[in-house]
Amino acid sequence: MVKYTLRRLIQAIPTLIGITMLSFLLMALVPGGPTAALSGDPKLTPQQKERIARQMGVNDPIPVQYIRWLIGDQWRMIDTDDDGVPDTPGTHLGILRGDFGMSFSLKRPVLDVIAERIPATLELGLAALFFGVVIGVPIGILAAVKRGGWFDSVTRVLAVLFNAIPVFWLGLILILLFGSLLPQWLHDINPTLFPKVAPLLPMGGRGPTVLTGGIPPIYQRLQYLILPTFVLATGGIAGYSRYMRASMLDVIGQDYIRTAKAKGLSMRQVWFKHGARNALMPLATFLGPAITGLLAGAAITERIFSWPGLGRLAIDTLTALDYPVVMAVVILSAIATILGFVLSDILYALIDPRIRFG
Repeated sequence: MVKYTLRRLIQAIPTLIGITMLSFLLMALVPGGPTAALSGDPKLTPQQKERIARQMGVNDPIPVQYIRWLIGDQWRMIDTDDDGVPDTPGTHLGILRGDFGMSFSLKRPVLDVIAERIPATLELGLAALFFGVVIGVPIGILAAVKRGGWFDSVTRVLAVLFNAIPVFWLGLILILLFGSLLPQWLHDINPTLFPKVAPLLPMGGRGPTVLTGGIPPIYQRLQYLILPTFVLATGGIAGYSRYMRASMLDVIGQDYIRTAKAKGLSMRQVWFKHGARNALMPLATFLGPAITGLLAGAAITERIFSWPGLGRLAIDTLTALDYPVVMAVVILSAIATILGFVLSDILYALIDPRIRFG
């Protein structure tokens, strides 16, 4: 297993290099490029804008710019005055050394900005993934066992409905429902018990800010997680339940299931212990990338609920033409995706002990 994992990681290196090339090329071809983000001040003179372009090296050929972005620019001399003579060595270390540069809009190291957002993204993503698997997998198993019944029909309709509803629309409807309609309805029914028309759940944010500048522990702000987690988990519940149902239908007709029934095992043991484990194999294909894909964040959900994660950061920095942050998010998402597919292969062996990698 260890040798196989190492071999897969080494084989992923060319893929990652190709992703960096394509991403950098797309960034370089954007009209205006990074210079536009830094020289957008109307008070700058043409000479000052040209100086910024020389310092960033955007006038160099694209292959040279890519190599500098990849391995750093310590070998390059940068202009620091208006005489056009390079007299200062570069200080950017390159992404291969873990240096993505400085954020244009936030004026801080990119990795520091991303490190602050990763906990929020993991918190929301893990909660959504947990409920997606814990709810979706049992629903899929029961739908397969009760094929053709009312439970199967209802869950199939709900799965199609949740897959069809856009995330942004569902989020806005929930904000309207829990922030205005339900409070007003409860107030009209019982003004004594509900004297104020206040939102039933927080409409956004990760939690109240404490005096220290941070946020309370997660168990003290679970109410902030309810709406964004529900919106983000609906797609997972619908998808996992449908995949699990289809996989379970293939399993329940196998000989070992009939043997387990003949041995007198309870139906719960037959379906959930013997059948579900083998039915989980196709689900591992999607579960691996889903776990590591948490780092990419859910941009739309985080934006709607003002959740301070990587998804919201990507949208804000993209709007501000903050290319270093955008490129860092893209590269980290690519790495997470590659690791996800490797993790899927590992999950195969954990779920089915018959699988061995040479």
